[in-house]
Amino acid sequence: MSLKDHFELAKKEYEQWGINVEEVFEKLQLVPISVHCWQGDDVGGFEINKGDLSGGIDVTGNYPGKARTPEELRMDLEKALSLIPGKHRVNLHAIYAETNGEVIERDQLEPKHFEKWVEWAKEQGLGLDFNPTLFSHEKAADGLTLTHPDPEIRKYWIDHCIASRKIGEYFGKELGSPCLTNIWIPDGYKDTPSDRLTPRRRLKESLDEIFAVEIDEAYNVDAVESKLFGIGSESFVVGSHEFYLSYALKNNKLCLLDTGHYHPTETVSNKISAMLLFNEKLALHVSRPVRWDSDHVVTFDDELKEIALEIVRNDALDQVMIGLDFFDASINRIAAWTIGTRNMIKALMYAMLMPNEHLKALQENGDYTKRLALLEEFKTYPFGAIWNYYCEKMNVPAKELWLQDVNEYEEKVLSNRK
Repeated sequence: MSLKDHFELAKKEYEQWGINVEEVFEKLQLVPISVHCWQGDDVGGFEINKGDLSGGIDVTGNYPGKARTPEELRMDLEKALSLIPGKHRVNLHAIYAETNGEVIERDQLEPKHFEKWVEWAKEQGLGLDFNPTLFSHEKAADGLTLTHPDPEIRKYWIDHCIASRKIGEYFGKELGSPCLTNIWIPDGYKDTPSDRLTPRRRLKESLDEIFAVEIDEAYNVDAVESKLFGIGSESFVVGSHEFYLSYALKNNKLCLLDTGHYHPTETVSNKISAMLLFNEKLALHVSRPVRWDSDHVVTFDDELKEIALEIVRNDALDQVMIGLDFFDASINRIAAWTIGTRNMIKALMYAMLMPNEHLKALQENGDYTKRLALLEEFKTYPFGAIWNYYCEKMNVPAKELWLQDVNEYEEKVLSNRK
């Protein structure tokens, strides 16, 4: 049987529950995932005066073929996006500026240093998102940036974040799609601090100064991202979830939730509904922590499905901005992008194919027996047949056939990079 034959049989099973599969297809292809550029070059960037990776970030593995230039990175992204159904976005860090061989300090970055990214995004029909880079720099060598006791160092990073917001505004204007500019800092202490309040007061003051510069919100959306701990900040992180949640609510900014930035038994899926009651929008960085924030490639696991269910069942696809954040150098990097992004889209489809309104009614009526039974039975409904046909309709390889494209690309392109 063809993929369409399998699809027609599967479709009938879902239609018994009033699920319109064609409508699911239409809705799903309108959901953009922000694909992070830094998977393609191991978070290296293209600064002329490039420093070693720092800020508690570590990339493991030495798989051959990583991107060495902006052109190679864009080419690799194009290959990955050609294997992923739908139209998506690309998320950049400030270290991916192109300065024509000139050393430009991060606090001096301008839109012109990203013109080639914008030209490429226009050609590809993509939106762009952005992040200031507050790591891998001599002024972040002691693990402190926006909270640094030295006002000159602190001012450097404040100015970098202001410059980044202006770049985000430029992206939004040029591409006709608002740019999410997200601030994450590595600041914290390895051992137990003797003063938690002062660094947090400095962070608040730094953020106030950054956001005091007016940027058109029609083009740039500001977000702040928390973390639980990191290498070199095991005992204390200044920008905790509680800090940024409070700051975002008080200052009308987005609170970005990274799925690897919480306690191992704490789930982001459980936070979404609570936060939607008090925030017009949320942002996500979806990763896969293995015991800690290790940024593994996103797999189709229970937490990913639960995140998607919380977004879909609460009709929040327009409220939650979904981005990815992982970097694995132990496997083919194009494959990593493809696997992770396809899994995020799969999870959203899985959620859309659930009889969500019926399940809500069962809970409201106290019928927990039927609720549990249906939740379990739907785990083995023929979801795969629906997904495979969707990929075919979207002109990307179905099932594992995309691996052939990756293997050919590795043989012809990646293997020639030394």
